[in-house]
Amino acid sequence: MEVAVYKACAKKRKGGILHFDIIVPPETAFTAVLAYGSAFLQTRLQEDLPVSSRDCRFCYTTETVPRWESQIAVQGYYIHESQGCH
Repeated sequence: MEVAVYKACAKKRKGGILHFDIIVPPETAFTAVLAYGSAFLQTRLQEDLPVSSRDCRFCYTTETVPRWESQIAVQGYYIHESQGCH
């Protein structure tokens, strides 16, 4: 299965920046990608931080890995946490 990878970032209200990837099927609408990013921030930070088109960009397509594929099948996307998420 091929997936699209979007790079996203968000400023934390208490300072610092989160970097994360939103991994979705290639046919996923960009508005859905932004909504997935916003949902991640709400569950991760318990803050209502929207992800805008300024904060999220398509990066590349790649083959999926099993860890991603199972979550994509259930919720439609997978979030890979990077810098500032831990």
